[in-house]
Amino acid sequence: QVQLVESGGGSVQAGGSLKLFCTGAGNTMGNMYMAWFRRTPGKEREGVAQISPTGIGRFYADSVQGRFTISRDNDENTVTLQMNDLKSEDTAMYYCAADFNRKFALGREYEFKFWGQGTQVTVSS
Repeated sequence: QVQLVESGGGSVQAGGSLKLFCTGAGNTMGNMYMAWFRRTPGKEREGVAQISPTGIGRFYADSVQGRFTISRDNDENTVTLQMNDLKSEDTAMYYCAADFNRKFALGREYEFKFWGQGTQVTVSS
């Protein structure tokens, strides 16, 4: 069992940057696949970025490729999402997710067992 807590969301103008943080408690995240998802009203959660336990394997949604970077620090039990060149369509609630099972591509929502409560990102144009 692991409890995930997100932070770092906020409001920013288009073209700006934000960095999201996900901290785990209750169990080490070092052997878990970690991901960031986002959801806008009326839509399902979509995968944004994912990182393997070693940090070597990373996947990104096409819509954020080249603008977002996911990283992790297993010693600190944290995962971060650096978001640059933000666009209004990036506005969403962002969620951190974790799972033990191996993933070979950007995972779907049902593939992740543990979830944080989310942090809001709002990009104004």
